[in-house]
Amino acid sequence: MSEEIYLDHAATTQMWPEVKAAMEPYLTEKFGNASTAYDMGKEAKKALEEARGTIAGLLDAKSEEIFFTSGGSESDNWAIKSIAGEKKHIGRHIITSKVEHHAVLNSCRYLEELGYEVSYLDVDEYGVVDMEQLREELSPHTTLITVMYGNNEIGTVEPIADIGNLARQKGILFHTDAVQAVGQLPVSVRRLPIDLMSASGHKFHGPKGVGFLYVRGEVGIPSFIHGGGQETGKRAGTENIASIVGMAEALKLSCRKMQKNYQYLTRLRNYFVQRVLREIADVTYNGHPYMRLPGNVNFSFAGVDATALLVLLEEDNIRASAGSACNTGETRVSHVIEAIGVPKAYEAGTVRFTMGAENTVKQIDVTIRSLKRNVALLRGNPPEND
Repeated sequence: MSEEIYLDHAATTQMWPEVKAAMEPYLTEKFGNASTAYDMGKEAKKALEEARGTIAGLLDAKSEEIFFTSGGSESDNWAIKSIAGEKKHIGRHIITSKVEHHAVLNSCRYLEELGYEVSYLDVDEYGVVDMEQLREELSPHTTLITVMYGNNEIGTVEPIADIGNLARQKGILFHTDAVQAVGQLPVSVRRLPIDLMSASGHKFHGPKGVGFLYVRGEVGIPSFIHGGGQETGKRAGTENIASIVGMAEALKLSCRKMQKNYQYLTRLRNYFVQRVLREIADVTYNGHPYMRLPGNVNFSFAGVDATALLVLLEEDNIRASAGSACNTGETRVSHVIEAIGVPKAYEAGTVRFTMGAENTVKQIDVTIRSLKRNVALLRGNPPEND
């Protein structure tokens, strides 16, 4: 059987061995509840706060600005819904973009049902938000702007500094879903004008089911889950110590390897893109050509059904995706692909490949051979020679 080639790192990443090793003691002998007063609980509490300090230090944040959650979706919901409710006496207007993750878009739609007004910014053909439209949409009633850092489908990195600076000039809070960026790109919440930021551990080789929300110290945010006094009374529930420890270890390792991995993945991505555009006809490369996440490649093939192509790729032991992993089973064209204006003839043939540092040039060569053969097959043409 051929080697398994995993090219869906935007969906999830394999947990590193060092992360598993860091977690294991808190799954077995060090199983104490961090809210208890005896030694085992104190040990768990110490591990919790050390992990919080590690994550804060890697992001140039303060420990008290990091709140642990179950992942990116919860962090997005907390940031958007809580700020909207907290600021409703000022106004009920929120600005986001048309290419956000569904955790953001569906939170905004929920608020619309409650009587809030939401402006959805257009993007250009590369997926970059329209800054002029953003300026035009601002009003005295705007309380929050939420725009993602790096797009989970097409990889485009948004002008976060420009958006945040504009928000700060107007006294408006700025939230960014940085689930795809944290661990891949250098992120400093002190150098960037970010008020709230979401992240998820399993996107940077940590465990699933754990994430965090950064909240700038000057920003007051209400409790999201009521109960006990965990997370300074903001999010009740017994802390997931093992996963929190694992997430901190994963982020530490990701930051340590970041520069080397970024350079490697950028070269690998460019090699992949150049070959596909040269060797396969009628294909578009989606997202910004260089302002993008290093391992993200998104193609749309004319005359091809993405679901059928993915089945054929899987038969060749290649794992990829038709878009966001959160939309598995949906047959409609991705909202991101619609927003960037991919031609109708190409829309249904959109496939995302997201690489990690363990992927090799040899694996990309195998993937390209499979793509050439299977795209030709789906177009009703004789497969080309490999």
